[in-house]
Amino acid sequence: MTSSPSSGPQDEPAPAADTPDAPLSLVPGAACRPARRGRRAEPMSEMIGPSHQAMLERLRRQISVCGATLDDVARRSGFSKTRISALLRGIEYYPSWEITYSVVHALGLPPWPLRRLWTSGAYEAAKSTAWITRSIQAVQPLGPEERPVEHRGFMEKMEQYYISYAQALLHIERPERIVDEAFDILWAGWDEAAAGPNLSRTAWRLLRSRVLLRVRRHPDGRPDLRPAAFMTVAQSRIDEPVARFVEISEVAAFFDAISHLPPDQFDVIVLRYLCAFPAHEVQEATGLSPAHVHTLDHHARGALELLRRPTARE
Repeated sequence: MTSSPSSGPQDEPAPAADTPDAPLSLVPGAACRPARRGRRAEPMSEMIGPSHQAMLERLRRQISVCGATLDDVARRSGFSKTRISALLRGIEYYPSWEITYSVVHALGLPPWPLRRLWTSGAYEAAKSTAWITRSIQAVQPLGPEERPVEHRGFMEKMEQYYISYAQALLHIERPERIVDEAFDILWAGWDEAAAGPNLSRTAWRLLRSRVLLRVRRHPDGRPDLRPAAFMTVAQSRIDEPVARFVEISEVAAFFDAISHLPPDQFDVIVLRYLCAFPAHEVQEATGLSPAHVHTLDHHARGALELLRRPTARE
């Protein structure tokens, strides 16, 4: 029986080496005492931007892993428990770099990537460049970046894959900004990520999550990729208006069909046919095995045929 597009086709079971990673839990490898029981953390505001959210998730995760309490963080940072709580929830006001850095330092996190996340979050919160500059200058200089050598090498290896994927889905002038953000989040938890079973897979899932936060959505939550049809090279080379309209309509239907695919199939189709990477590079980018990439490609193309032929689903 053919599954309906509303439920969406499901990924085939992956080989053992390609078992999806657990939810991201990237934290530095600093020594932390075992987590202790305590009151559940208050939820973050739903009104904050994606960069602000990423920064707070990193701080909150580190507090949880280290088994710290708000009292601990307040004592180490020199700020009140009330102000620390507001910072960690993203409520009341956008925090200054001074209080944010005090928490970053107290938790032993690398300040450079988190300052960039803080800066992006400040712009999301409509803070002026002057305010951001004053806030940064109120804190002692961080000094030269001390990025792990292995992280730098990983960036150089993956950067073009990540930029191409982000550009294919977002069509923005500087997709590098989203990719750099993903690399900064990865850096903040580099030790654990690098020690895991599949660094490429962990990093890819992180990159995908940062990109999909920015895509337009259908009412049912699927990514709305139809605007990408107006950005293809093929349609830009068609001078006749009617022919261009037909091309855009057909490509838009194809892009809409892609959005029905489950995540792994979606990624393979985007990388193989929108970004034009060969299969071995798709494998390198995503951390999937060659056999799994082949299987995903095969099933995704089959699913797309069904999705583009309504009578086949009736």
